[in-house]
Amino acid sequence: MTGAPRAVLAADAVLLAITAFWATSFVLVKDALGAADPLTFLALRFGVGALACTALAWRDGLHGPSLRAGVRLSPWLFGGYALQTAGLAWTTPARSAFLIGVCVLFVPFVGWALNGRRPRPAILLGVSLAAAGMYLLTLHGQEVRAGGETWRGDLLTLGCAGAYAFHIVLTERYAPGARPSVLVATQVWAVFLLSLPCLAVFPVRLEPTPQLWGVVAYTGVLATAVAISLQTWAQARTTAVRAGLVFALEPVFTAALGVYLGREALTGAQWAGGALIVLGVVAGEVAPVGAGAERPAPPA
Repeated sequence: MTGAPRAVLAADAVLLAITAFWATSFVLVKDALGAADPLTFLALRFGVGALACTALAWRDGLHGPSLRAGVRLSPWLFGGYALQTAGLAWTTPARSAFLIGVCVLFVPFVGWALNGRRPRPAILLGVSLAAAGMYLLTLHGQEVRAGGETWRGDLLTLGCAGAYAFHIVLTERYAPGARPSVLVATQVWAVFLLSLPCLAVFPVRLEPTPQLWGVVAYTGVLATAVAISLQTWAQARTTAVRAGLVFALEPVFTAALGVYLGREALTGAQWAGGALIVLGVVAGEVAPVGAGAERPAPPA
């Protein structure tokens, strides 16, 4: 892949690893919502995550630019996780994974609108292939017509995809000049604090079980504090569009995990969908990173 410098490829590899890790969380969160309402679970998850982030960030002190950037990013992160968690209460993990993956379609155009950088043709090709692949992998052969309350979860999750697209693009902007641990800690604390007033407005449901606390700890420490810190580090060295393409692999990893555990068998169309997503990511990886379309940001 000669189109990208080594620092960008290393960052993409880190994003690939955390995408595979995040793929394990959909089913876990879906199950956890049987014991807690979405906002209570969100508050618990990010409360644990905030404590973990503080432990990671305390040596870096209070870094003004990182704190200010974290405040600017926080509403998008809160919106994304709140809508994703609420959406999972009404839709399925497979549909959620697909709809969140739609952010790969939004990222190039959000970046174009905010930064004035037109995506390269190879990137647009990669985004198109990934979008077609996600449809085949997650929705082909399923009932896509809204039924029952699924439509409500789908709309919430689609809003989540939009919020994540803005968060990915703005993280590209702020991460290079920030201390990753402080930037992430600020955001995670903000999401926790923003979720608390919501608990006074919406009905609270909490049935403490060992499984619930296990998912809270897993998602709070690993899927939030550690994974978002790695995402921030990587996005200081790659571009938002490339990051979005790598994140498009999440439903592929989710499906592969289901096959490995014997919980599902993929059809030929679904295998083709996974292949299209991989081809889309490859197209984005081999696209040159240079002036006029995308910014490589490989800080020392």
